[in-house]
Amino acid sequence: MSIIDSIKSSVFVPIHAAGTPFVIMFCLITIIIGWIWEPLFFVGLILTVWCIYFFRNPRRFTPQDTNHIIVAPADGKIVEISKIIPDDEIGLPKDNFYKIGIFMNVFNVHVNRSPMSGKIISKNYIPGLFFNATLDKASTENERLSLVMDVGKKSKIGFVQIAGLIARRIVTDVEVGEELKIGEVFGLIRFGSRVDVYVPETAKINMIKGQTTVAGETVIAELNPKVITKTSKK
Repeated sequence: MSIIDSIKSSVFVPIHAAGTPFVIMFCLITIIIGWIWEPLFFVGLILTVWCIYFFRNPRRFTPQDTNHIIVAPADGKIVEISKIIPDDEIGLPKDNFYKIGIFMNVFNVHVNRSPMSGKIISKNYIPGLFFNATLDKASTENERLSLVMDVGKKSKIGFVQIAGLIARRIVTDVEVGEELKIGEVFGLIRFGSRVDVYVPETAKINMIKGQTTVAGETVIAELNPKVITKTSKK
């Protein structure tokens, strides 16, 4: 890769479609306040750049063992790994599942990606509060949207977008009956929050609490452990 290509890939990062109206709004406000008083232009410019940065949607390279691996749906830090029976609202069977909680701060990429390839069989929005998303109670008391995916071989996984202390808007671009590919973008959360992943108790968990994840790339669990060697661009 040339120096110019390297700069382009680092600076000119695509943004999620949900961020376009915000970027346009920030640009217009910057022009208006800059026309009123020139020093305010630079303040608006900084805020506009931050807005673009927040809604960035960088390319990711997803492992291709799509029948077994489960990748992180979000950038962030693992804040919880526990074995539980999911609440009815999630839509999963009444069995033991591992819950893996990933917290996103305001500096993380907020675009969410599918943990596996499969068909969405359940979607449920649950209104709630806005506690700090690092707290365990955020999973059951905060505003959230749960998705259940049929991944074949009688296996199902769930993933839940959870609003946080600052986040007040969950965006989900998938409906029941649609299919997602592993690593495919399905939504985002504004601004800073958490995504919980529910995987069968027979899965091998590859993470520990405190580790960081990269959406669409980090293998957080395996339904049937095996060595992952191939990658492709998403």
